[in-house]
Amino acid sequence: MSPDVDLTAPTPGPHPVRDGLLRLDQRVFEAVAARHWPGADSVLPRLSRGANHGVLWFAAAAALAAARTPRSRRAAVRGLASLSLASLTINTLGKRSVRRPRPVLDPVPLARQLKRQPITTSFPSGHAASAAAFATGVALESPAWGAAVAPLAGAVALSRVYTGVHFPSDVLAGAALGAVAAFAVRGMVPTRAQLIPPARPRADVPALPGGEGLVMVANTASGTADRVRALCDALPRAEVVECDPEDVGAELEKAAERAVVLGVCGGDGTVNAAAEIAMRHGVPLAVLPGGTLNHFAHDLGVEDAKDLCRALEGGEGVRVDVGRFTSGDRRGTFLNTFSLGVYPELVREREHWSPRIGGWPAGVLAAVRVLRADRHPLEAEVQGRRRPLWMLFAGNGTYHRMGLAPGRRLDLADGQLDIRVVHGGRRPALRLLSAALAGPLTRSPAHAAVQVGRLRLTGVAPGTLLAFDGEITETQGDLVLEKLPEALTVYRPLTGNHLVDHSS
Repeated sequence: MSPDVDLTAPTPGPHPVRDGLLRLDQRVFEAVAARHWPGADSVLPRLSRGANHGVLWFAAAAALAAARTPRSRRAAVRGLASLSLASLTINTLGKRSVRRPRPVLDPVPLARQLKRQPITTSFPSGHAASAAAFATGVALESPAWGAAVAPLAGAVALSRVYTGVHFPSDVLAGAALGAVAAFAVRGMVPTRAQLIPPARPRADVPALPGGEGLVMVANTASGTADRVRALCDALPRAEVVECDPEDVGAELEKAAERAVVLGVCGGDGTVNAAAEIAMRHGVPLAVLPGGTLNHFAHDLGVEDAKDLCRALEGGEGVRVDVGRFTSGDRRGTFLNTFSLGVYPELVREREHWSPRIGGWPAGVLAAVRVLRADRHPLEAEVQGRRRPLWMLFAGNGTYHRMGLAPGRRLDLADGQLDIRVVHGGRRPALRLLSAALAGPLTRSPAHAAVQVGRLRLTGVAPGTLLAFDGEITETQGDLVLEKLPEALTVYRPLTGNHLVDHSS
């Protein structure tokens, strides 16, 4: 007799419900073992092995990312994040809480059995949890891609019973835990659909069947070829003008003179130029994201040609605010952000290095170089108080943060400038980081945030760098920032996945 057996410990008594469920579990397991599906003996065991250590799902994520659309890349990242949380939960809590032995393999045909049998406990199924977590995470970000991944996830879950390594209840419990993990990740980092701005104020814009009346100007330096091709396929009557960066302004002016709707495909700087021209000519603007960040298009809910085509053919549009800055004789507009201080220097450094090493590495290098440099904060008088500043940020609309997600604008016509100030002092890098993490409407000795409709800055030295929508210029002295309420009419999808309207 084993010395570890405690003869005084009470043995579990009979429990009709529990015992009935266990018997049902065993009968279903044996029914699956007795059933033969053509081709399953060669496919399901391999699929089950392929899912070991998440290899299958990493490959699926790579395939999604290769689709080269923002939605597919986000779906891949969300799927892997959900899988990681599910695996962590299963391995730290699930397997240790219920130490259920694996099924006896006698009813399972030898051809189905895995060459290497798992040695961990049976409940719950880690493979089923990973499959459900990945598929659910992908579906929460992109229902279309989720539908494509779901059959693969279901096959992996089925394979665990088919090969005899799990009871059906192990798989069901694992799948449920995986789905819960995906929703938990969504609670921490909301999906793009949760951040779509309200569809107001709606604008009366013409519907363009087949794109007739649209003149789309595409900045070829932004790598827009694939997106423009998709637009041409969907809207064969649209006119597309592709041009180099130095010709974008002239082509936009010519396009606005003959277009019913002015279209632009490029980065935020190109979109900014198009917005100014559209307002001056009094025509609606259609934005097809074609740059690296595409803040304005994404905050509108336009991520690709499919979104824009739906809005154009359906005649769906809104009016949005535009920010304006004035410094001496210089005047400009911004759709996204305006800034003074450290950030314009960072943009200039990034643009210098980006052609050599790529966008994201250039951004990291620029941040390191700017924050390590020996510099002094700029001096300006803000709201009647003169003070040193490391940075002043003004957003065209209030930026919000949900969970761990970066700030997004939930209303592009709220009439507010979102002002963030990082005060001068020691350790600028620490001050800037704390301000970035703190979010809106916060105050501290290092930073502050307010929402206003107009802001005047005096005492700004002429020649101070400023950045607006990724472009760099110099001030001519004092600055005035203000809003142009509902000054721009833009197309954005108001139907389908974008049925969001909080105006009523």
